[in-house]
Amino acid sequence: MRTVVQTAFLMAVLTLISKILGFIREMILAAFYGTSYITDAYVMSITITGIIFSGILGAVTTSYIPVYSRIKEQEGEKEGRIFTNQILTTLYFVSILSCIIGIVFSDSLVSIFARGFQGETASLTAFYLKFTFCYIIFTSATGVLGAYLQYKGIFLPQIAAGFLQNLSIIAVIIISGYTTHYYLALGILLGTAANFIITAIITNKNGYKFTPNFRINESAKEIIFLAVPVFIGSSVVQINTFVDKALASGLPEGSVSALNYAMLLVTLATSLTTTILITIIYPKISKANSLQEYDVFNDVLGRAISVVFIISIPLTLGAMVYSNQVVQIVYERGAFDSAATMKTSSAFFYYAIGLTAITLIAFLTHIYYSIRDMKTPIIHGVISVIINIALNLILIKPMAHNGLALATSIASYINALLLYNGLKQKYPHINLIKSRRKLSIIGLSSILSVGMSMLLYYMVIMPLKHIIVARMLQLALTVIFAAIVYLLLLRVFKIEEINLIKQIFKRNG
Repeated sequence: MRTVVQTAFLMAVLTLISKILGFIREMILAAFYGTSYITDAYVMSITITGIIFSGILGAVTTSYIPVYSRIKEQEGEKEGRIFTNQILTTLYFVSILSCIIGIVFSDSLVSIFARGFQGETASLTAFYLKFTFCYIIFTSATGVLGAYLQYKGIFLPQIAAGFLQNLSIIAVIIISGYTTHYYLALGILLGTAANFIITAIITNKNGYKFTPNFRINESAKEIIFLAVPVFIGSSVVQINTFVDKALASGLPEGSVSALNYAMLLVTLATSLTTTILITIIYPKISKANSLQEYDVFNDVLGRAISVVFIISIPLTLGAMVYSNQVVQIVYERGAFDSAATMKTSSAFFYYAIGLTAITLIAFLTHIYYSIRDMKTPIIHGVISVIINIALNLILIKPMAHNGLALATSIASYINALLLYNGLKQKYPHINLIKSRRKLSIIGLSSILSVGMSMLLYYMVIMPLKHIIVARMLQLALTVIFAAIVYLLLLRVFKIEEINLIKQIFKRNG
């Protein structure tokens, strides 16, 4: 039988492959359309859909696990399945209604959320919206079915199902590049439909079969009422980046696209750190809280947050230092020229400042949800959004789209600090950071390793660029060197998490 450590490793590998496919998708999009009004419209249509409906429906997924855990542990498997049927039935109804709203009011939605768009850009965004609103029918159900599988300890097949989604989108982007850009949004619809079908088949094979149930009991009502605060609390970063794009719609053409491409790079980093940890840990701490196993709860969290810092701090510094090189390697080809690289890399630099905070927000928010506190994250989230809007209005004039990215990073750190202090004050039995000395060592080791890599890059590798031709190879050598130095420093300082990471995933019983 595969161990949890092996599962975690395979998850990391499959997630990396999935993200590579996602980047290939964005690279192909950038190559065909660059930072043009077409990509501005495409990105904004996806953003509007996510912020209005799919974000709320996705929040149902987050709320589902702790409630399902309680029902299953206290009332049995049968009641858990009935509860799941009720949630899915409600989601299907709401998502179909949302789809109709999006199609009918697409022009009005663009005028509200992308007021800076005019003429062809606005009309194209409205056209894309008619497709992007339809895909939430599939994504909302896929989220709950995926959460059901996660609680069962099944992670790998649903990650693999994402491959088909990316491949479908890539195929349509290529077809649209040689025919018409109006086909672009169709790729998202086809891809999400394929992902849903595969996930539904996997769920069915693992003991769950959907049966419509229009009866809404107290547990189902609880999920419905929890969805809105969970959405706001867990989607603060997405809300902030949406505000960025909405304001950027009034800036020169390509500003929305540059912010989107930059945030995609940040999302890659967070997906390979906290996303994998949360996917495995969230069901475990929800179960530990339901069973009142607080020693297990604290042990898992203490080790997990150390790993979050070990990975996210050097990633933050590295992304800032090598922002231009990363954007060149990932995007610069075809219609994505040096001017687009300059615009995107500067946005990536300012977004990267907040990378550690973004990973902490996701991690800390799920801790609140595991103990069924949905109120605190929403309060801190609202404060963060207000701060972000204020900073956006201050920084947009002197720094243009870069000011929007910097505002999001600052607001993210404030939100992470509020979430941490809230846990510390409201739930003193939760002990996250057991050693501030360890955190200082991780920070110092990160600075030293990235600093030494800069010396290598600018004093050794760059002078030899006529020998080391490929930019990817130049950066890869630099990153490998930094990683080796970093791991050696952590060993010298005896940071045990580099040897004990697997204990984060240790079975609780």
